[in-house]
Amino acid sequence: MFTLDRTTSLEQVIKKSRFIALAGPVANEQAAKDFIAAHSDPHANHNCWAWRIGQIYRFSDDGEPSGTAGKPILQATDRLQLDSIAIVVTRWFGGVLLGSGGLVWAYGGTAAACLREATLVQIVAVQEATIFVPFSDSALVRARLASIAGVHLRHENFTETGVTITADLPEATAPHIVRMITDVTSGRASISIKP
Repeated sequence: MFTLDRTTSLEQVIKKSRFIALAGPVANEQAAKDFIAAHSDPHANHNCWAWRIGQIYRFSDDGEPSGTAGKPILQATDRLQLDSIAIVVTRWFGGVLLGSGGLVWAYGGTAAACLREATLVQIVAVQEATIFVPFSDSALVRARLASIAGVHLRHENFTETGVTITADLPEATAPHIVRMITDVTSGRASISIKP
């Protein structure tokens, strides 16, 4: 699965109607609702939208004929295997009726074109690890963690006897990372992983 690294927009004119698509990453359902509210134009004829977060998704045709706007927007995100995303396609009517097929093509196509312009980032499931190491091992452990793709060092807390490191570890490689830290410290490290 992928998401967007930042908000992206695209504008196009189709048979005199102006369409603007805005797509961005969202962390949860409330963030998706906030994104849609922030990027909808009350002066436009239609603000059609879709969002997906895991298995939860919603879409709206906002007054367009049923199934001609929100669902094609959602399908554009699903074709690219996007998650944690919201997209709004705003239309200003230009005087030419597009028909049902034309609306599906216009909304879905505008959403897809916007998403093709975006930079996608892969979603990697992580686990939070708390690692305590004595001072004598701390530099080595930090260096090893920093060299592993997908590891994010979040915080360090120094005590009288060592360092507590809080890090996000890729879920797929977390057991291997724990074993590596245990090996390089000869078992002196204490590691706990949140499920």
